[in-house]
Amino acid sequence: MTRAGGRLFPVLTWTLVLLGIWLWARDVTEGRLPLGGVGVPWAVADGGAGPPPALSPLAGSAPPRTLEIESLGVRADVVERGIDAAGGVEPPPFSSPDLVGWYAGGPTPGAAGSSVLVGHVDTEREPAVFHALSTVEPGAEVLVTRADGSVAEFTVRGVDLVERAEFDAERVYGPQGRPGRTDAELRLITCGGTFDRERGSYSANVVVTAYLTGTEP
Repeated sequence: MTRAGGRLFPVLTWTLVLLGIWLWARDVTEGRLPLGGVGVPWAVADGGAGPPPALSPLAGSAPPRTLEIESLGVRADVVERGIDAAGGVEPPPFSSPDLVGWYAGGPTPGAAGSSVLVGHVDTEREPAVFHALSTVEPGAEVLVTRADGSVAEFTVRGVDLVERAEFDAERVYGPQGRPGRTDAELRLITCGGTFDRERGSYSANVVVTAYLTGTEP
């Protein structure tokens, strides 16, 4: 289990959340998502700098308002999303492919625990906000501006392609930071894998893991 904002989120809850994400991975373009960056761990060359240290979680629970990933050219508004009637995460509407959805039932970005942001990879007509998410590099900076004006600065730890048949909630949502500590972590999720034209859906999800390394007032 992970604790955030005084509430417990069991692994079962996160399993249902991701299963809900599978439900909206459909009705997209006929292409395939380029997966060149998927599965890339943090690698440090000889003499190179290691990953920056994790920052302690931020105070308060101000919701996210914007997301910026400069290395991908992404700057998007963030909207709160909940659980729909089918028990899955309510995604941003296809009519607004540039929006990012925050699962408001979990911690806000910068708070202790794993915050979840989801976005479409494409629509029937055009690329969407997370079209290039699979190519983000470990070490890239992710900025989340919160409603109180604070900016949570995250550093990408890794990128994974999670197939449906191999989904492990603890692997995806469990803590990946310092042993015995609950760090502020971020998960960015979109569709990935192979596009099935008959079913109109992708076979997997791209999951980017990042952790809090800085803040601005």
